[in-house]
Amino acid sequence: MSTKSSAPATVGPTGRPVRDFPVPVALDGHGPARIITLCNQKGGVGKTTTSINLGAALAEYGRRVLAIDFDPQGALSAGLGVRTHDAPTVYDLLMGSIKDPKQIIQSTATPNLDVMPANIDLSAAEVHLVNEVAREQILAGVLRKVSADYDVILVDCQPSLGLLTVNALTAAHGVLIPLECEFFALRGVALLIETIDKVRDRLNPALQLDGILATMYDSRTLHSREVMERVVDTFQDDVLDTVIGRTVKFPDATVSARPITETAPDHPAAAAYRQLARELVARGAVA
Repeated sequence: MSTKSSAPATVGPTGRPVRDFPVPVALDGHGPARIITLCNQKGGVGKTTTSINLGAALAEYGRRVLAIDFDPQGALSAGLGVRTHDAPTVYDLLMGSIKDPKQIIQSTATPNLDVMPANIDLSAAEVHLVNEVAREQILAGVLRKVSADYDVILVDCQPSLGLLTVNALTAAHGVLIPLECEFFALRGVALLIETIDKVRDRLNPALQLDGILATMYDSRTLHSREVMERVVDTFQDDVLDTVIGRTVKFPDATVSARPITETAPDHPAAAAYRQLARELVARGAVA
C-alpha cells in the first residue's frame, strides 16, 4: 500500500517552519490600551522604523494606535509627518507644564494612528526629573489618562538605558526588542535583558518580554545567517517568527513621512510588518 508523503514545510530565516498568522478579528470596542515599549540601547537597529510600521499595520487591522516619540531626536515624529518645533511635545507632559495628554497628541495621515511627538527639548528631561518623587513613574501617570482611547500604545525609546527608558519600561505591559542581525547589536542584548529584569523586580512586576524582532536581515550574507542562528539558540521562543529584511524602501518611506505599508504596500517589507502585527495578536501581546 502506497502512502503519500506530505511536502516539507518551508523553513524561514529563524530555522523554524514558516507560519501564516491569521488576520485579527475586528474589535467590538476600543481600550484599554496595552502599552508596548520598543527599546535597545544600541542605535540604528530599527526601533523607530518598527514603531512606525507596526503601528500602521495594526491600524490597518482596525486597532486604534498611539505612537509615542520618546527620543529627543524626534525621528518617529518626522517619520509620520507631525509638527514638533511649533507644537507642545511629550516633554511638556513630563515637566507638568501641560496636564492633559490630549493637548499633545496629533493625528497622522494614517487612519487610526496618532502620535505624541518629541523634539530636542526631551534631552533635558532626565536632568530635570532626577530629583522628582517617583521619577520612574511619570510617563505611566501620563498614559493612564489616555489608555482608554486606544488599543495599543507603542513607546519608541532613545538608544540608551537611562531614566527615560526606565520610565517607558515602568509604564509598559510588554517590551519588544528590535535586534539588528549584526554581531555588535547582539552583544548588548544581555545588558538590556538585565535592565528589563531589574525594572520588573523593582518597579513593574507585570512587565513581560513580548519578543525579540530580528531586523535588517540579509539572507545573502553568512554574517546575517550566523547572527540569526545564534539569537535563536540563545533566546529560543522569545525570538519572533517574523523577520524584517534589509531594504532601501525604508529610507524612501522616511523621506515621504509615511509608513512603508502606504508608500510600498505590496513590498515584502510591508508584508513583514503586517505579519508582525498578526503575530503579536496571535501571541496575545495585542488585542
